[in-house]
This record gives sequence, C-alpha cells and structure tokens, in this order.
Amino acid sequence: MDIPKQFVNVYEKPVLMYTLESFQSHPMIDAIEVVCIEGWHDVVWAYAKQCGITKLKWIVPGGSTGQESIRNGVYALEGICNEGDTVVIHDGIRPLVDASVLTDVIQTCKKYGNAVTSLPYNEQIFVVDENDPSTTVKYIPRETLRRVSTPQAYEFNKLDAAYHEAFEKEIGIYGSSYTNTMMVELGERLHFASGSDKNIKLTTKDDLELFKAYLKKEMDQR
Repeated sequence: MDIPKQFVNVYEKPVLMYTLESFQSHPMIDAIEVVCIEGWHDVVWAYAKQCGITKLKWIVPGGSTGQESIRNGVYALEGICNEGDTVVIHDGIRPLVDASVLTDVIQTCKKYGNAVTSLPYNEQIFVVDENDPSTTVKYIPRETLRRVSTPQAYEFNKLDAAYHEAFEKEIGIYGSSYTNTMMVELGERLHFASGSDKNIKLTTKDDLELFKAYLKKEMDQR
C-alpha cells in the first residue's frame, strides 16, 4: 500500500485509532506513548483528538528497526516513569486487543515483573534437515510450544536497564528480535499471560479483510 499500514482507513478510521481506543477505554491504562514514523506525528495527534484519545501524552520518533523503535520509546520514559511502573508494549497494527487480555498481562506483570501474551500452538512443527532442507526427521511436540505476541508488559526499571545493556553489548537487537526474545537472551525468565486468536497482526490484505469482518460482526451485534 502507498501509506503505512497503521494509517490505512477502515470504516473511515485509521487502524491505529482502533488500537489506541482499546488502551484509552481500559481503566488500568494511565497514559499512552506512540512510537511513530517520522512525518506522521501531526497526523497521529490530529486523529487522536478527533477520536477522543485523551490518554495519549507523548509521540516519539521511531528507529530504523523494530528494536530501535521500542528502545526510543523506553528511553523517552526515563524521568517520567517510576521504578515499579508497568509499561505495556503493543504493536500499532494489532487493533483487536481485548480488555481481558490487557488486564491479564498487566496483572501478571505486577505479580512477576514481566508478562507476555501467549496462546497454545495448534499446528505440528517439524525441523528442516540441515543436510537435505527438503526433508525432516525431527519434530517439536506442540504441547511444549507457546505462540507469543503483544501486548507484553514489563516493570519499567527492568525494561529500561535491559535496553541499555542490550544495545551496549549488542545482544538481542538484530533481525526479528523483539523485547521478549531480547529479555530471554539477557537471562530473564518470562511469564505467560492470556492471549486471544482475535489479536491478529495486520500484515497482508487478507489480514485486513479479516479485521473488517470482525468489525462488521461487532457492529451488527450492537
């Protein structure tokens, strides 16, 4: 598409606003920070005002990678967040985050210091044979696996220290790394919170159509 996915209009409202509305309406969310592509900050402020996103307090420039963007968001909260505050990290293009999922990830974090949204893995996973990539002789039992996505939650002091360490030592910041994988590489034990199959990431046009179908179902039920 010609514009970033989070700004694609669905039923006359950008995808990002659906995401922000989920956080706006949740009683355990005190403030929102958006890490945003350069050149789109004013657009976010304008849409947020139009959609009543009063909890939006800060917009921070993104980085050249996902990890740099999250780091920028975390560093921007230094001097704002207190040591034990809970910071929830979420993808702007996951607009269908349930209130119950947000509640559980926050409560789990408050109990253990971190929490990652997760679901059981329902497909069979086979390992590609290194000598013949078109074959396999090994599988991973699916009951030993969990699918992890966002929202994720962390105590601010641990999160901030982890990003400083990771970028200083170049640990867990390359490729498809995310906060959760970085934390594990730094030696942190992560705690699972509840997830939802509705919490789709809008990556393809098919994902967008599925999102529209969910919205239409909700509108029809009102």
